[in-house]
Amino acid sequence: MRQNENTVVETKSGKIQGIYEEGLYVFKGIPYAAAPVKQRRWLPPEPVEHWSGVRPAQTFGTIAPQTSMQMNIMRQQYEEEPQSEDCLYLNVWSPGLDDSRRAVLVWIHGGAFSMGSGSSPMHPGSTLPKRGDVVTVTINYRLGPLGFLHLKETTEGRIPATGNEGLLDQIAALQWVHDNIAAFGGDSENVTVFGESAGAMSIGCLLAMPKARGLFQKTILQSGANTVRPLGQAIKVAEKFLEILGVSHQDVNALRSLPVERLLSAQQELGSAIQRQNIKGAPTQPVVDEDTLPELPLDAIKSGSADNVVVLAGSNLEEAKLFAAMDQSLTNLDEAGLVRRVQRLLPPKYATELIESYRNARTKRDADTSPAEILMAIQTDIQFRIPDVRLIEAQCSQNLPAYNYLFTWKSPVPGLGACHALDVGFIFGTLNEEFHGSGPAAERLVRNMQDAWIAFARTGNPSCESLGNWPTYGNERKTMILGEECRVEDAPYEDERSAWDPIPSVILG
Repeated sequence: MRQNENTVVETKSGKIQGIYEEGLYVFKGIPYAAAPVKQRRWLPPEPVEHWSGVRPAQTFGTIAPQTSMQMNIMRQQYEEEPQSEDCLYLNVWSPGLDDSRRAVLVWIHGGAFSMGSGSSPMHPGSTLPKRGDVVTVTINYRLGPLGFLHLKETTEGRIPATGNEGLLDQIAALQWVHDNIAAFGGDSENVTVFGESAGAMSIGCLLAMPKARGLFQKTILQSGANTVRPLGQAIKVAEKFLEILGVSHQDVNALRSLPVERLLSAQQELGSAIQRQNIKGAPTQPVVDEDTLPELPLDAIKSGSADNVVVLAGSNLEEAKLFAAMDQSLTNLDEAGLVRRVQRLLPPKYATELIESYRNARTKRDADTSPAEILMAIQTDIQFRIPDVRLIEAQCSQNLPAYNYLFTWKSPVPGLGACHALDVGFIFGTLNEEFHGSGPAAERLVRNMQDAWIAFARTGNPSCESLGNWPTYGNERKTMILGEECRVEDAPYEDERSAWDPIPSVILG
């Protein structure tokens, strides 16, 4: 490690000093907005105050308050990171502090809008800059009830929180990139936002948000696209949250002074409480409000809100198997139970026909047609694959280039298959042999995916020498299969996809 005056960069808010390690200039814990604490709790992000002198940027900032949920099935090493409401920090990795105007990739982490950070060792920011001479930025944003709780109506405007403060944090971070990244060797006019799960769902919202327009030119959405909560449901969630807390909607001072630990414990109670009210989704998530996210993201995109953005999006073949590994009730699931479970996912009138379509499609392929396997396939598609495909279709309807993939690599863990989050280790080169597998085929997939992501960030086209030509989705539904052997297929798993045609997008995600 080397540290000297050459690692000092001047940002719009003041000078910072990073470190030089393993061939990269690294800057950690850069504040991109003022700390959202005390009277700023639940308010939109505000500009960070200018500082004098040189601020050290050699250690990660504190991460958003959250409860840890360790999925041991993923065989990942989790590290406890310091938490604080003062969490609006980002990190930069660059091959050079020069005028090279490199492509910039901004990573938005996942975690069900309630967990994760931009400093997790699961997705190190150094990987892509080392391989492809690009600049990578990772960010923190407010999570859970502090970032995604709509309090405006419930408190009669006393706390004007829209429920999208976490998304506004992301926009503030992207604004920081636009204003400062040139000093780090990046190109503010060539920014790709990429993320997985809730990170990808966040990007689906950013594509529809007026305040985000022009801050990025490309997006990569991995396993997620259009997950939002209608305003009416968001108001009910907030009312239930205050009821759990035992705080009056008029007592703003009490709300702002509650210990964060109490907010997090109430969030855990909130999940089961809203399920009893038949409200789907995570306890807290983005909200369609009148201001920041004025309409359903897919509707906005169909109307041209993302007409200046190139989209690459995809999903894993068996996303739901990660969550199914923790659901012991699936072991004895019968046909009646399958119908009941599917009827909880979407209006009952669609359930029987959809199940039959999946059973017929799987029978054609000699795939397992047990109730549990059919349920997992439907859960995968309703939450991940179909929202991604419909986002791509929306872009295609605007005569814009869009690219689709299907990740089919299977975990060596029995029963997991090509499950949720498995792809992340390949993008960042953090393969765990037990969870991801190993060997020449795995290393080849790492190379192919990293090269495609880098090529897309540079040019807007993921075709590259290692992977070959990657055509746009188009009318033939051309899809890149990312697995043991990578190849382009026309309309893979079309029987399942077409079974969703009669089902409106508003109930997906």
